[in-house]
Amino acid sequence: MQDATSSRVEARLTELGYTLPDVAKPVAAYLPAVTTGNYVYTSGQLPLIKGELPVVGKVGAEVSAEEAKAQAQVAALNALAAIKSEIGDLDRIKRIVKVVGFVSSAPEFTGQPGVINGASEFFGEVLGDAGLHSRSAVGVAVLPLDAPVEVEVIAEFE
Repeated sequence: MQDATSSRVEARLTELGYTLPDVAKPVAAYLPAVTTGNYVYTSGQLPLIKGELPVVGKVGAEVSAEEAKAQAQVAALNALAAIKSEIGDLDRIKRIVKVVGFVSSAPEFTGQPGVINGASEFFGEVLGDAGLHSRSAVGVAVLPLDAPVEVEVIAEFE
């Protein structure tokens, strides 16, 4: 039986082997997430683990597409932490509406959609149909702290 302080979503995360981290501290002047109406908008989430980037560099050069896909999943987990910090309970998520993924890409790298699948597949795995969303996957020259990926999320909640 699920304990009263744990949400269904957090129980699902645990079942899948994930632990919801503390909200990543902003690296500049912004909030991790804000709400307006019934929507929460996250700032771009880097794949920080305990304040550190385990992988840095451009995808297609120093970072493989597979490594970057795993890092997109970490960024998505960090986005859930930011959402929880704003709405209090992940069970309030009605659906993930939009995911925007940025991939720090070597000039010849064109596999951005596959990399951001790390975030998209994660949301589907954790939230089921509520995790299905619209999406953009954008290649960029560089990201903060030389991160390979950054993910931002718009979620509707009840």
